[in-house]
Amino acid sequence: MRLITFTTTDGATHVGALAGDTAISLTRASEGDPRFASMLDLIRAGAAGVEDARELCDSHPAHAVHALDDVTLRAPLPNPPRLRDCSLFIAHLQPAFRGMARSIAAEAADPEAEYERLVATGKFDTPEVFSREVIYYNADHTAVSGPGDLIVAPAETRQLDYELEFAAVLGRTARDVAEADAAGVVFGYTIFNDWSCRDLQSVVMESQLGPSRGKDFDGSNTLGPCIVTPDELGSPYDLEMTARVNGEVWSHGSTSTMHHSFEKAIAHFSRNRTVHAGDVLGTGTVMSGSPVEIGKRLKDGDEVELEVQGIGVLRNRVQLPY
Repeated sequence: MRLITFTTTDGATHVGALAGDTAISLTRASEGDPRFASMLDLIRAGAAGVEDARELCDSHPAHAVHALDDVTLRAPLPNPPRLRDCSLFIAHLQPAFRGMARSIAAEAADPEAEYERLVATGKFDTPEVFSREVIYYNADHTAVSGPGDLIVAPAETRQLDYELEFAAVLGRTARDVAEADAAGVVFGYTIFNDWSCRDLQSVVMESQLGPSRGKDFDGSNTLGPCIVTPDELGSPYDLEMTARVNGEVWSHGSTSTMHHSFEKAIAHFSRNRTVHAGDVLGTGTVMSGSPVEIGKRLKDGDEVELEVQGIGVLRNRVQLPY
């Protein structure tokens, strides 16, 4: 199934499923079943809820069907209990760090000399720990945006980047999950755009405490357009990933280049502690998956499309103060 959250013209919010060019409202088809009141409710309903959702998709009343043109897609899971963005892709890190060094050096009288000085400090190299451990930060789970939302950058930034990622949504609450069993914890997969203010990030990461304000503003975590269940997607480790700006391809990669797997991450996060149904695990950015790596800059009004094979296209326009 390709599960969605959408609103209708009367302002009502529905949990549903995509079926061609229509949206089936599970909320309406279930006649008020509380398991279909929200996506989080459906996730928490477990395997029985998913099976009932399939039956509703196969056999539903006519009044539960909406033309896609008549509804507005929202973030499929607007209220995850927790949102971790991980470094499951690591090849992206070195060019991203060097790109941030170039951005800082651009303000100097001699940018090339300043860039060489910054690189020589070692602060813009990738620490070896990224290859050994699943490194992550806790993103703001209250700052979730969805497909079609306008992304308004903070007034103080002069360098907003998209990040081409995808994410696993956990389907059950668990503890001490073995890596061999971890695939069974996944509810589904969605696209994740981790918007990043590179200039702000470069400053605060001197603290070695994380990206902080550089990735923390209203709407900074975009999910969508749907959550695809594992049976429909198949393996998550051989999918093409593409980013386009105003229709032009800027980034392209593959999930086959992930250094750490979702299974490893789930086992790591659940060791001696609890992961929760509805938690979201972002992959981090695929190689070349952000403008800072490729020497490009977003402009006010640009339309950014992230596409992951088998999931769809996540489209947003940006409003920038520069």
